[in-house]
Amino acid sequence: MHDAQVIVKACSLSKHYGSIKALDGLDFEIRRGVILGLLGPNGSGKTTLLKAMCGMVRPTSGEVTLFGQKPSHSTKELVAYLPEIDYLYPWMSAAETVQFVSGFFRDWSAERAQQLMEQLEIPARTKVRDLSRGLRARLKLVLALAREVPLVLLDEPLSGIDISSRAKIIRAIVGEYRTGEQTIVLSTHQVQESESIFEEVMFLRSGKIVLSDQAEHLRQQHNCSIQDMWEKVYDR
Repeated sequence: MHDAQVIVKACSLSKHYGSIKALDGLDFEIRRGVILGLLGPNGSGKTTLLKAMCGMVRPTSGEVTLFGQKPSHSTKELVAYLPEIDYLYPWMSAAETVQFVSGFFRDWSAERAQQLMEQLEIPARTKVRDLSRGLRARLKLVLALAREVPLVLLDEPLSGIDISSRAKIIRAIVGEYRTGEQTIVLSTHQVQESESIFEEVMFLRSGKIVLSDQAEHLRQQHNCSIQDMWEKVYDR
């Protein structure tokens, strides 16, 4: 019987691209109502794992389930996914982008989108092509967080942007997080700015889980911050 508190479950999940093992036999559970930091350098398997959860990547072997079922059209309606790539149309204004994307989702909250636009200080009438990289990253976050879904997957939302934008994005994620209801998986290698919001962390290296637990338990066990743990895991 499916445990209703388990949002995501992976069993021997593997994804190979030729001889490259992007994911290599992952076993884990993600429970309802937590913010999970999915940590690892580029090439560790973070993006492939998020795409597998969304159903955008089919496993080579093993499986991943969402809400007790394999990724499908019905599970996509329960998941908001923010990809790392910049997929926005450059000729649209920020407001036009929000309006355009809102038409695809029945769970869209126009009120939340407007609040986020104001909170993240995004100029509504400015064309996407004229927005800075940081502002485009903030706009992408609006498109993910404006959906009222139980699972939000954020792929490197802090990557390559200015410190001010990173701080605003972290505050927005915390502000929109509905404790006990929503699960957020935040993939990042920008650990220092984001570790304060993680309730659980999972370190990936070469497609394998090398460390996974509650963030506070790991801090106590290793007597150091998550950032320091990163350096121990990846810099040795």
